[in-house]
Amino acid sequence: MSKAEIGLIGLGVMGSNLALNIAEKGYPIAVYNRTSTRTGAFFENAGDLRGNIVPCASLEELVAQIKPPRPIILMVQAGKAVDEQIEGLRDLLAQGDIIIDAGNANFRDTMRRFAELEGSGLTFIGMGVSGGEEGARHGPSIMVGGKEDAYKRVESVLTAIAARYEGEPCCAWLGEGGAGHFVKTIHNGIEYADMQMIAEIYGILRDGFGMEAKEIGAIFARWNEGRLNSYLVEITAAVLDAAGPRFGQTHGRHDPRPGGPEGHRPLVGGRGADDGGAGDRDRIGRRRAQPVCRKGAARGGCPRLRRRISEPRSPRAPDGAFIDDLELALFAGKIAAYAQGFAVMAEASSEFKWNLPMPTIARIWRAGCIIRSQFLGTLARSFEADTKAENLLLIGDFVEMMNEAQPSLRRVVSHAALGGLPAPALSAALGYFDAFRQARGTANLIQAQRDYFGAHGFERVDVEGEHHGPWGSGAAS
Repeated sequence: MSKAEIGLIGLGVMGSNLALNIAEKGYPIAVYNRTSTRTGAFFENAGDLRGNIVPCASLEELVAQIKPPRPIILMVQAGKAVDEQIEGLRDLLAQGDIIIDAGNANFRDTMRRFAELEGSGLTFIGMGVSGGEEGARHGPSIMVGGKEDAYKRVESVLTAIAARYEGEPCCAWLGEGGAGHFVKTIHNGIEYADMQMIAEIYGILRDGFGMEAKEIGAIFARWNEGRLNSYLVEITAAVLDAAGPRFGQTHGRHDPRPGGPEGHRPLVGGRGADDGGAGDRDRIGRRRAQPVCRKGAARGGCPRLRRRISEPRSPRAPDGAFIDDLELALFAGKIAAYAQGFAVMAEASSEFKWNLPMPTIARIWRAGCIIRSQFLGTLARSFEADTKAENLLLIGDFVEMMNEAQPSLRRVVSHAALGGLPAPALSAALGYFDAFRQARGTANLIQAQRDYFGAHGFERVDVEGEHHGPWGSGAAS
C-alpha cells in the first residue's frame, strides 16, 4: 500500500536537506537516488525522521510508494540529467501525476519540457529554490512556475517547508511555463552582483587602506545593523572574522591547517566561483535592452597572470567620512542591481505573458533566500503602492534613497579608478543609474554605424519605420 505523500529523486546536499525538511513537517516522503548506497546512508542518518521516509531502490518502487496523484520532485543536476529523469518516469506515471523540477534550470529548458509533456497527461512544475543547504533544510524561498491548479495540489507541502517572514510563507505561484525558473535566474543575478559589490568594497579596504580581514569584518558587522542589514552582509562579517582553527565550528567543519604563528590567519582567499547562470542572465538582459550588473574579471580568474603584473601599493588609513561613503556606495549599488533585476523581469513578463507579481516576488525573498534583507519589505510596499511603476528608480522611496546614496557611489568609484582598484560592478551600477536618467542616450550613433557597415537600418525620432542614411551606396530615405 502506498505510504508517501510526495517523492524526491536526487539525494545530494540540496535534495537530502529538502527531503528532511518535508519529513520533519509531517509529510511522508519516498526517496530515490541513482546510487543506492547514498539512499541507504541517507535513511540511516535520518534519525527520528525515518518514520516519514520511504527509501526506494528503483524508480518503479518510488512510484508505487506514492499516493496518486503523485508529485515527484527532481533534485538533480540541471540539463541532461533532468531530461533523463523525466524520460525514465513518463512510462511509470499516470494521468495527473506531477513532475517538479526544483533545480537551477534554464527557464527556456523548462518551457521546452512543458511543451514536450503537452498531451501526455502528466503535469510539470518548474520551481526555483533559494537558500542553499541551510534553506533547503529549514526553510527556503520557493518560486513556482506552471499551471496554477498544479501548484494548488502541492501548495500545502511547499508552504509548509518554505521559510516564513512574520508568519507568511516565502512561497508563491508566479505564473505559467518557465516563470518560476526565470525569477530564480534573476534572483541569482542580483545575488552575484551583490556579492561582487561587497567583494569590491572589501578590496578597497584591504588593498587601498591596508586593513586586515578582522577590521573589515567589524565594519560589515556594523553596517549590518543599519540600512545594509541583509544575509550577505551578515555572512561577510562572519567570514572575515573567521580565522585559523575557529573557522566553521558552528557548521561542524573547519580547515585543520594552522593559520600562522598564532593559528589566526584569516581564511579568505583564492578564486571566486559562478552559479552557472551568468551567461544566460547576460543574454536575457541584452535581449531585453536591459543592462545587467557584471561580476567581471574581479571574480578572481587568471591568478598567475595577475601576480605577474601586480604592483605594490602604499595603503593609507581611511577616514570616517570615506567609510560612510563606502556604506552608501554599496547601498546605491544594491538598489541599482534590484532595479535592473526587476526591470528585466517586467520585460520578460510582458513578452511571455506571465503577469509576474512584483510585490509577491519581493515578499517571498524576505526570508529563506540568499538575497534576503530588510530592504525587500520597502521594495514590496513600493510596488504595491505604485503598481504601474516601470522601474524601481522611478518609485518615490527609492528615488529619495538613491538621491542620498549616489554621490557616495560616485566618490567611491572615482577613488577606486584613481587608485587602480578594480570595482567593475560598482562602476556598472553607476553607469546604469546615469544611463537610466539620461533623456537621450548614445545608441543612435551605434545604429548609424551599423547601418553604414551593414545596412541594418535605424529608427528615426520623427518618422515611423526603418530608415537608411546617406552614406555608402544609398541615399537617405
